[in-house]
Amino acid sequence: MRALISAAMDRSRTTLLTFLFLVVGGLAAYQTIPKESNPDVTIPMIYVAMVLEGISPEDAERLLIRPMEQELRSLEGIKEMRSTGAEGHASVMLEFDAGFDPDKALQDVREKVDTARSKLPRDADEPRVHEINVSLFPVLSIGLSGPLSERELITVARRLQDSIEAIPEVLEVDIGGNR
Repeated sequence: MRALISAAMDRSRTTLLTFLFLVVGGLAAYQTIPKESNPDVTIPMIYVAMVLEGISPEDAERLLIRPMEQELRSLEGIKEMRSTGAEGHASVMLEFDAGFDPDKALQDVREKVDTARSKLPRDADEPRVHEINVSLFPVLSIGLSGPLSERELITVARRLQDSIEAIPEVLEVDIGGNR
């Protein structure tokens, strides 16, 4: 290490010139690299939901989750598989390895779900496959409250909704809580 430091000190002009090239190259790279304020981040997760009215959590595991897991286990690139059974509902969450192709993974999962459909009870609803997409989550949530009646709060919320939707970058504004 001392030899490296003494060599850099002996050749101070070369060291400073190399440092200057690195700084200029870094600034040039910073200026040319494209940047997005809201990048579309793909989350490597796919969610499979199954519904069978009146089924207990134990039966949901036995009749819905196990057959689905057996089919989905053969998919390539799965990092983790988590299942949940509840009353009348079961779900399987698939987490894929980083760098996965979301379109191919979604197609593969849909094919496996169609194959597993024959092993599910006949009364069960069609299993639904959902890709988790960050761009569909709200970026901003606003809560309105105050010493106003419910009708006045909803009127204020609708005016605020119109004002926010007038902003070109805003796709949609939803009002929750009104009747």
